[in-house]
Amino acid sequence: MSDPVRARVIVASDRATTGERPDEVGPVLRDLLRADGYALDDGDVVVVPDDVAALVAALETARRDGRRLLVTTGGTGAAPRDVTPDATRAFVERELPGFGELLRAESLKVTVYAAGSRATAGTRGDVLVVNLPGSPRGAREGLAILAKPVRHVLDLIAGAISDCKPVRDAETR
Repeated sequence: MSDPVRARVIVASDRATTGERPDEVGPVLRDLLRADGYALDDGDVVVVPDDVAALVAALETARRDGRRLLVTTGGTGAAPRDVTPDATRAFVERELPGFGELLRAESLKVTVYAAGSRATAGTRGDVLVVNLPGSPRGAREGLAILAKPVRHVLDLIAGAISDCKPVRDAETR
C-alpha cells in the first residue's frame, strides 16, 4: 500500500487572520480529509489574509513541504477581497475548470448563492489545488462533491493511472 497523500488546508480570511473571527472551517476540512485517508499534520491548517501574494506564498510553501493536495477555503465569491481563484490561477500550471463547474452545478441545487462562486482548481506538477467555499457547511458539501474527481486527478498526476478507460468502464452510474 502506498503512503497517503499529504494535504494542507489554506484558509483565506482577513477576519480570521486578525482574530476578529475564529477559523471554523479549517479544522472541519482537516478532520474530513483525515477521515478520507489524507495525511495532515496539526500545522496543515494555515490561515492567511485575502491577498493574492499571501495565498500564492502559502500554496508555494505547501508544495515545497511535499503536500500534494492543497485545499483552499474562502475568498471564492464576487467581493473585491475574494481573490482565492486569482491566486490559484497564478500558482497552477494547468487550470481544471470542471471542478468549479461541478461544484457550482451541485451547489445550485442547495442554494442560489452558488451562482456567485468563482471557485476553480488546477495542477502544478503533481500538486492539485482545489478551491472550496468559506463556510463550514459549504466547504463540507463541496469536499463531498469533489472527493471522487480529486482522487482521480491525484492518481493521474502522480502517474498511478496511465489509461482512464478501465476507470471509466468500472464506473457505476
